[in-house]
Amino acid sequence: MNGNVSTMDALTFEKPKVEDGADMWELVKNSTLDLNSSYKYIMMCEFFAETCVVAKEKDELVGFVTAFIPPEKQDTVFVWQVGVDPSQRGKGLASRLINDLVRRVSDKDVKYLEATVTPSNEASQALFKKVARAHDTNCEVSECFAEDLFPGDEHEEELTFRIGPINQ
Repeated sequence: MNGNVSTMDALTFEKPKVEDGADMWELVKNSTLDLNSSYKYIMMCEFFAETCVVAKEKDELVGFVTAFIPPEKQDTVFVWQVGVDPSQRGKGLASRLINDLVRRVSDKDVKYLEATVTPSNEASQALFKKVARAHDTNCEVSECFAEDLFPGDEHEEELTFRIGPINQ
């Protein structure tokens, strides 16, 4: 196994390539996740590939995590979005993607994983709490972005889930 690709079952976990951006966008477009521009997914693959992971089954993208290390928080990896194809739901793929990300950033002195989650997104809340338990560490939840910051009436507040410290 080389440093960029890991294999579990019939799935491979690897750094994304710019060609994966369109497939990431399609996966989100056909889900309940917030759809960002196609440019965002391509940009994440190009400029943040070291902190993003794609899962593929027979060369078909079936899941991904986009993340980055904020310049002002070098000890933290911030998870922007986790997407899982409906064919893979309920199989623990989201946890596996996050754990692969944590493994890959371990040499960058990252001790914390953060994400923002809406109060109604129980699946993501459960995911991040599960990750904290798997790493035998804390999961602190705090207010992040108030509902009134978002234009229109269609977006809930976002809560920060901070997991760590993570020991490798």
